[in-house]
Amino acid sequence: MSTDHSPSSTASLPPLALIAGPTASGKSDLAVRTALAAAGKAVVINADSAQVYADLAVLSARPSEEEMHGVPHRLFGAWDGAEACSAADWAAAARTEIAAAHGQGALPILVGGTGLYIRTLLDGIAPVPAIDPEVRAAVRALPVEQAYAALTREDPERAAALAPADSARLARALEVVRSTGRPLAAWQAERTGGIGDAVALRPLILMPDRTWLYERCDRRFAQMWRGGALAEVEALLARNLDPALPVMRAIGVPEVTDFLAGACSEAEAIAAGSQATRRYAKRQYTWLRHQPPPAWPRIALQNSPPDTLIEALLRD
Repeated sequence: MSTDHSPSSTASLPPLALIAGPTASGKSDLAVRTALAAAGKAVVINADSAQVYADLAVLSARPSEEEMHGVPHRLFGAWDGAEACSAADWAAAARTEIAAAHGQGALPILVGGTGLYIRTLLDGIAPVPAIDPEVRAAVRALPVEQAYAALTREDPERAAALAPADSARLARALEVVRSTGRPLAAWQAERTGGIGDAVALRPLILMPDRTWLYERCDRRFAQMWRGGALAEVEALLARNLDPALPVMRAIGVPEVTDFLAGACSEAEAIAAGSQATRRYAKRQYTWLRHQPPPAWPRIALQNSPPDTLIEALLRD
């Protein structure tokens, strides 16, 4: 990600506030409070891969109208679950919304914890050509052990960077090198479309105490269960969507599906959903600790955000 955001390098660029953090860390509340402090001159833009889907209002913890407090929110529930929203799709829509906010003299406040979305928006995306369908089918049919062995031969550098059981990333790397004749790293070095150098970024990463965060994850999933998660998944299942779609694999959907099918008890489903949420928060925590530039402030927020954080996001 672009790292030079000193005042001298960004003074003439339009501002972009970024509030990142693991799930349940308080990002949405801070975003709204920041927007309100901007006296109506701010727009909150979603950067969460579950909250983009209209079908997941409950299980994605999408802010309600009441919680939005009249602040404009964009890209929340903007995709129908039948359509997968890729990082490139989201980044293109986010660029449009950010430009619209700037055109209105408003501060765009990006809020979310999907690292791939944030990286794609700021750094751009690798211009990998379309994968040959026959190559893709052949690669995806390989057992993960064979895919890893093949990648070790054909792109050893990428294989060394991946876990042997990471089937999705192994398949992606293998299909790219077989279809294009170049390793994925070569394409990634040619990223295009990023806006990191075209904005004055005001980043903030929320990194609360993990025990506190995991307790919030558990409490929130239980609230989701009581607050409409069952009806939400029943509506999804009634659509007979492809089970491989992201909306069908979102945290909470498989667990509620198992309960509705009689495959587990309510207590078991809630425990499984809570555990999946904590695991996701842990992955986000790890990514946010190591991947963004070291200069991005990391804040151990566990209560209401202090005014100093809001002031930092609003600074000229």
